[in-house]
Amino acid sequence: MARKLSISTGAYSDKGRKKINQDFNALRQPKEPLRTEKGFAVALADGISTSSVSDQASKAAVNGFLEDYFSTPETWSVKKSAQCVLSAINSWLYSQNQRTPYRYNPDTGYVCTFSALVVKSSTAYIFHTGDNRIYRLNNNRLEALTREHRVAAPEGKHYLKHALGIDARLSFDYQSLKLEAGDTFLLVTDGIFESVTDEAMAGICREYAEDLNVAAQQIAEQAYLNGSEDNLTVQIVRIDDLPLKSAGETLQAYARLPFVPALQPGSCVDGLRMIRPLHVSGRSHVYLAKDEARDQPLVFKIPASEIHESDAALERFLLEEWIAKKINNTHVLRPYLSHRKRHYFYSLSEYVEGQTLAEWMQDNPKPSLAQVRNIIEQIAKGLQAFHRLEMIHQDLRPENILIDNEGTVKIIDFGSTWVAGLEELSLPVSREEVLGTVQYAAPEYFLGEYGTAQSDMFSLAVMTYQMLAGRLPYGNAVAKSKTRAAQRKLKYKSVLHEHSDIPVWVDLTLRKALQPDPFKRYDEITEFIADLRKPNPKFIHETRPPLLERNPVLFWQLVSGTLLMAVVYLAGLQLSA
Repeated sequence: MARKLSISTGAYSDKGRKKINQDFNALRQPKEPLRTEKGFAVALADGISTSSVSDQASKAAVNGFLEDYFSTPETWSVKKSAQCVLSAINSWLYSQNQRTPYRYNPDTGYVCTFSALVVKSSTAYIFHTGDNRIYRLNNNRLEALTREHRVAAPEGKHYLKHALGIDARLSFDYQSLKLEAGDTFLLVTDGIFESVTDEAMAGICREYAEDLNVAAQQIAEQAYLNGSEDNLTVQIVRIDDLPLKSAGETLQAYARLPFVPALQPGSCVDGLRMIRPLHVSGRSHVYLAKDEARDQPLVFKIPASEIHESDAALERFLLEEWIAKKINNTHVLRPYLSHRKRHYFYSLSEYVEGQTLAEWMQDNPKPSLAQVRNIIEQIAKGLQAFHRLEMIHQDLRPENILIDNEGTVKIIDFGSTWVAGLEELSLPVSREEVLGTVQYAAPEYFLGEYGTAQSDMFSLAVMTYQMLAGRLPYGNAVAKSKTRAAQRKLKYKSVLHEHSDIPVWVDLTLRKALQPDPFKRYDEITEFIADLRKPNPKFIHETRPPLLERNPVLFWQLVSGTLLMAVVYLAGLQLSA
């Protein structure tokens, strides 16, 4: 049986010597597959004592975080998910203060400290603002993982520098750390750690290891006995077991299915009848099929026999359909949602009647700038859908772009796509090699670096350039340039050589998007598309590239002609003398 993330927890919270308890804490462990895809989370908040509504702020912050974190896309990384949720919570608390008399004195309003622990796969993620503390107990020693965001004041007092609701802009600490079975985490408010020593807390955790609820209560009672005048809250989480490196529950379920037997036209699998082969490669076999119950065409895809023994290749195969189900965009190939139970290992997608961009380029060797813009803008919209979900396609090329009979452009083939959320699961689908087609891959891949949205943009710009010029901007030189020094020597060849009627600012737009250094490219794909459509003011004043760069053959022909005329002229002068 596959090992899974297993934890033990304990918690205790009490008002102590105060009239009300302004602390709030909670833990959420969702069911599968969300538990694998997002992990579990525990959060603790402490309202400031000068406020009469901070207990409401604490409760809203903790409940809001635990609810909204698990509502973020499964493709997002833990950091992005938590950051977006915390920013929204902070904005809400801050706006509550601004709409009430509390805006004149934030210390009396909706303000609270906040600390959260998210555990996903074999990694712990810490988010913290204010003066709570998160400890890790390892080898019988407590290690403080957070620091207090305080500023000292006269007479030994202090005030909070950072907390939820204090300022419109949220500031919080973040860190991630690898886990070991047996790691124990303590989340405590300042009423605890200011009154109980680290050694005492560690000792209590060891003594009551079999009942962490009792351990949490004992720590709080010790703080009370030691004179704490604050609220008392302790949350304990122990990691009992960690998962093996494996795919999520959905991928695992499919991976246990047998491979499809040999297929031929007329074969029927789970009510899907094969019509004809569409594509065969060393990675997959693709067929046009029909769902007999619905009388609908679809694409039926199975892994090639060459990858049957490769767990990484099979998981990547299954990942394509998983990704398609996460994206809802006109310009991204959609999955085919069958309600039949699967008995074999395969994937399904919609069938698009049309041609690939590679075929379109053969039929349209000299397209107009308007035609190119139309296609590239549609691809860009599909790419943005990937990037919003923290996914990088990594294999943009003309063969992976479909144009249907109505002119709608769709991105296909997600076998090389990198997903931030799955990367955290330690799946063997990471970017350890150049997974895409080398002619269109960004230079940073050949340095062994991770790709980014700018890498996809580079591939998009290569296709734009190829449609306009009929060739690649750097030929095969990018794949051969595997050092920064070599990449600095890459020379962009102006697209105006082949298309002299193209505006100079379009060429300059391509030059920027095709910079070998990703930090010199556009920050966003939208900026690249905007500059393709309308002149960038920065480019308007740029001079036209010199003739040597635009058309070296013509340049040297003119030079040779000029020299010949000079020689003839000088020879004529000599003869006349």
